[in-house]
Amino acid sequence: MTAERTHDQWHAELRARGYRLTPQRQLVLDAVRTLGHSTPEEIAAAVQAESGAVNLSTVYRTLDLLEELGLVTHTHLGHGAPTYHPADESDHVHLVCTSCGGVQSVPADDIESLAGSLRQLHGFEVNVAHIAMHGRCADCVAAGVSPEVSGPTAAGQE
Repeated sequence: MTAERTHDQWHAELRARGYRLTPQRQLVLDAVRTLGHSTPEEIAAAVQAESGAVNLSTVYRTLDLLEELGLVTHTHLGHGAPTYHPADESDHVHLVCTSCGGVQSVPADDIESLAGSLRQLHGFEVNVAHIAMHGRCADCVAAGVSPEVSGPTAAGQE
């Protein structure tokens, strides 16, 4: 995993691209870092707990800008809202349990043979930053929980 960015590094990266690290941007960055994988609504709730003056549309605009600048990234764990996490996390794949809703992150290297096969057979290069694989977690398999049972969305769980 790469080192996490500090407040000063975020400030420097934004300034180098012509932006300031405003209080709203700092609150969103802090929420993304603290929450891990989280939806814009979850990020907004954390930000609003610190400053009620920041609304959901500001959070969405800020996330779009921060992603454009390479400070955060998103993935789609299901049909709902995307989840965001710091871009300086190492590449990983999300395993989403269709029974309990749990989400587990595994190193991208764990699917290298699949990615290599796709590259060799189809010339397709996989972007693991956006991969979410759906199935059943080891606990649900061991407990015999049906894959059709839909659990709570656990996007913020790691």
